[in-house]
Amino acid sequence: MPDRTTNDTLAVIRRRRSVRSYTAIQITDEELDTIVEAGRYAPSAGGQAWHFTVVQNKKLLAELNAAAKAVAKHAGGLMAALATNETYDCLHGAPTLIVVSGDEQSPSPQVDCAAATENMLIAAESLGLGACWLFFITLAFGSPRAAELRQALEIPEGYRPYAAAVFGHQSGDAADASSRKANIVSYIR
Repeated sequence: MPDRTTNDTLAVIRRRRSVRSYTAIQITDEELDTIVEAGRYAPSAGGQAWHFTVVQNKKLLAELNAAAKAVAKHAGGLMAALATNETYDCLHGAPTLIVVSGDEQSPSPQVDCAAATENMLIAAESLGLGACWLFFITLAFGSPRAAELRQALEIPEGYRPYAAAVFGHQSGDAADASSRKANIVSYIR
C-alpha cells in the first residue's frame, strides 16, 4: 500500500513558494487553461459564484499597478513605503495576473475566491511555474479609477474582486521553505 503521507500532491504543496521575480516569457495557453481549470474545481459554499479575469495586457497591468500604488500611498507603514518606491511593481514583473471576483450575494464569496486562488497556485507549482498571491493589487479597486478598471476587467455587476495572483516563469532560484510555526495546532480527541 502506498504511503498516504507522501505523494505527488503533498510534495507540490510543500514545494510551493511565493515567487516575486519573473522572466518576461509568457506562460502558454495550455498552462493558463490548466491553472484556470484548477480554480474552477475549488470547493465553494456559494455555488461556484466566482469570476476569473485573466490579464496579460501589459498596458492594463501597468495601470493596475499604478492605481494600487496610488491608494497604498495613503495606507501608511510598509504599504506607503512600497507605493512611494517608483521602481516597485506590485505584480513583480509577472506576465499574467488572474483576478478572482466573487458574487457579493453568495454566502461566502471571500472564502470561495480564496479556495479558487489556492488551487491555481498549487496548479502553477505542479506545472513548474512561479506564482504569488497578491493583496496589494486589490487596492486598485479602491482607487478613483475603480469603476473604469472593473469595466476593463469585465468584472460582472454585483461581483467584487477578493483575490488575485500572478503567474509566470521564475527568474532565479526557488527560495527554500521557511520553518513552519510551532504550536498552531490543537488536537481535541
